[in-house]
Parts: sequence; C-alpha cells; structure tokens
Amino acid sequence: MQTTRRGFLKATGLAFATSLAYGLTNQSEAFALDADPEWKLVNTEEYTSICCYCSGGCGSLCSARDGELISVEGDPDHPINQGGLCAKGASMFQLRNVVDEKTRKVIPNPNRVTRPRVRKPGASAWEEISWDEAIASIARRVKDTRDTTFVEMDQGVIANRCDGMASLGGSQQHSEEEYGIVKIMRTLGIVALDNQARV
Repeated sequence: MQTTRRGFLKATGLAFATSLAYGLTNQSEAFALDADPEWKLVNTEEYTSICCYCSGGCGSLCSARDGELISVEGDPDHPINQGGLCAKGASMFQLRNVVDEKTRKVIPNPNRVTRPRVRKPGASAWEEISWDEAIASIARRVKDTRDTTFVEMDQGVIANRCDGMASLGGSQQHSEEEYGIVKIMRTLGIVALDNQARV
C-alpha cells in the first residue's frame, strides 16, 4: 500500500486529535494539592548555595524550616552539576546535622567545631579559645613571620617580598573576595599566591 504525503499528514493529525480528546475527557486527581503532611520539605524555605568541598563550584539547594536546616540536595538549575552531587557533596547536610542512630531523628552534629581551638606545644588535647584570642594569635604570628622572612634587597635589586608565607584562596570565594585577598597579601609582600577554584 502506497501512502501519499497528504494521507500521512491526515492520519497523523487524526491520531493526535483523538489522543488529545481522550486526554481531555479523562479526569485525573491533582496529587500536588494533597501534599502528605509527613513529607519532609513541607513549609520550608529554599536557599541556593555552593558546595564547600572542592573547586568544582557545584550548586546545591538548602531547605530550612524555622531556622533549622532540613535538607541539602543538588540544584537542578545550576549549570555545573545540573542537580547531581558527588558523594562528598551529598553529605554536606552532615556538616551541621546528623541522624541519631537510636531515635532516627535529626540532631545537631555533636562533632561540629563551632569555636576556635588550639593545641599548645607539648599538649595532647585541643583547648577552646575565644575568637579574640584566635585573631590576636594569628595576627602576631603573621607579623613575626613577615618580620623575620622579609627580603628588601636581592642581589642589589629592590625585592620587597616575604618568602616565609603563602596564600591559598578557597573554592567558595568569588572574584571580588579574591581581589581583596590578593591586595592584602601583596601589601604583606607575599608572592606565593594560588587559588583552589580552578574552574
């Protein structure tokens, strides 16, 4: 049997119209309106974020209810990961919360470090210190290292560099933050600069 182009188009149109009419006459339940109150993302607010583990810059969706993190999942609208997360990225939720093995309830992660700690020379345990103490200690060490390793002249040429320190930028910093960090490091004379975000 030979089919003409006109006959093929008529048959296709008829099949489309029939399936459309059948689909419009059938009533279907609107399941979206009948949300299960036990569903974990009911009444949550979604925020977009970036994964903190590597320099890939994968996007994630963080769902929160009443200021508490409920879920972390891949962002399907993100151009890099398109909703997928690696094993480390999928475990980002555990940075803040974990599931208790006995009660199966979400609890704050008991291993999460929220305050600065220091292990003093000769000590075997970490000791909590205040943020002011941590910042003062870091500033003192930066100043002492710069003073002892600063090179003003190198073979008769002005160098003004600090060979004793380096700067490594993180993967979550954007261009403006990195610009500021580089400016600060250059004022200290640091020439060993790198950034983890090589995307």
